[in-house]
Amino acid sequence: MIELYTARTPNGRKISIMLEELGLPYTVHALDLEMKQQKEESFLNLNPNGRIPVIVDKSNDDFVLFESGAILIYLAEKTGKLLPNNLKKRSIVMQWLMFQMSGIGPMQGQANVFVRYAPEKIPYAIERYQKEVRRLYEVLERRLKEVEFLAGDYSIADIATFPWVKRHDWCEVSIDDLPNLNRWLSTIEQRPAVQKGLNVPPESDISSAEQAANAGRNILI
Repeated sequence: MIELYTARTPNGRKISIMLEELGLPYTVHALDLEMKQQKEESFLNLNPNGRIPVIVDKSNDDFVLFESGAILIYLAEKTGKLLPNNLKKRSIVMQWLMFQMSGIGPMQGQANVFVRYAPEKIPYAIERYQKEVRRLYEVLERRLKEVEFLAGDYSIADIATFPWVKRHDWCEVSIDDLPNLNRWLSTIEQRPAVQKGLNVPPESDISSAEQAANAGRNILI
């Protein structure tokens, strides 16, 4: 059994999608980020960085793991799925996973901050990060012109990247003219496991305080 500490964010959804794809049993601990539950001592004992997601693998001596990319690799290696054993194929998956972890996640996260949350609009910062997000999307577009999925076959690289690109509108970056990226998004979104994973935790599990905040600030990314 896996215990998943998560919230309705792209990084959180990576892991719920992965668990659904693998068919592993798991229980969900929904954290209220607005109420700073990720900064409480009980959670910091699991992840000293105070970020979701975190898993606790009860079947492996209560092994605790944080950082979404590391969790994806661990679960893939645990089950022998969605990460090839062949060195070359595995390396291709890993490079696209790292592309998301080092590029799309941080840059789109910054774009979200300056577009949505900054107390004042800073045009230079907004333009800088929107342009970089768009450039990264164009890298994906070029890659997906050649292959169906980022590493050829569906893998943890796609699972990591999909929840971020799906919310491109949140940082106001259009992908209307990127047909291969749109095709990839649509293909992945139709997978039953992805549809289930996107709804973890269910909105009904979010506290009333966070729901009120979301209604005004739309913080669910």
